[in-house]
Amino acid sequence: MSSSSFGIHTTQLNFGWNPQSPILNGCDLAVPQGQFWMLLGDNGCGKSTLLRLIGGILSPDEGSIKIDSPLGFVFQNPDHQLVMPTVAADIAFGLVEEKLTLPEVKMRVKEALLAVNLLDLERRPIYALSGGQKQRIAIAGAIARHCKVLLLDEPTALLDPDTQIELVALVQKIVKERGITALWVTHRLEELAYADGYFLLEKGKVIKQGKPQDLFPQLSRENNIKDTMKR
Repeated sequence: MSSSSFGIHTTQLNFGWNPQSPILNGCDLAVPQGQFWMLLGDNGCGKSTLLRLIGGILSPDEGSIKIDSPLGFVFQNPDHQLVMPTVAADIAFGLVEEKLTLPEVKMRVKEALLAVNLLDLERRPIYALSGGQKQRIAIAGAIARHCKVLLLDEPTALLDPDTQIELVALVQKIVKERGITALWVTHRLEELAYADGYFLLEKGKVIKQGKPQDLFPQLSRENNIKDTMKR
């Protein structure tokens, strides 16, 4: 597969806050265009740092990043990115740089809210939303901007189990319908069932990747071993 077939492609990324403690160490990763992949790994392995490098929030010390644009980024805590008082105003705020007419902005807002099944909340104050609704609005902001790539940093971390599954299923549906390339950071293995593929990050580099169904038998064996050891 040529590099032009990837929506996200990093090559030999190195990053650290100081040379003695590198966070990423020659990290290579490629997500095929229009697919939904997940990034796994233990706490401190560099998952969120890698996502911020891909999203342009941080700059690598070495290496290259190629990514389709425009780009959308959904943080773990939606309160860190929803800045306007109402749902429609917040989504419209992300369109300011595109210099659209007012009818075009309204159309984009409605289109995005329809995609996340929240059109009836168009005038709702942000503070009156649930955590799951806030994450959907953050995703709607990316859809309104017609983003080709969506990065999600543990977006279900603050949600209850039912809402977690609703959100990952929604993102899977949006990715398939709109041809978006998505990379989702998670530590919840049940979310893997909705992905096209996964990357396993360890000590700042991808050590394994593949289809989620190939990982499930291994995880099942490991869990059985742990259960046996507890007895």
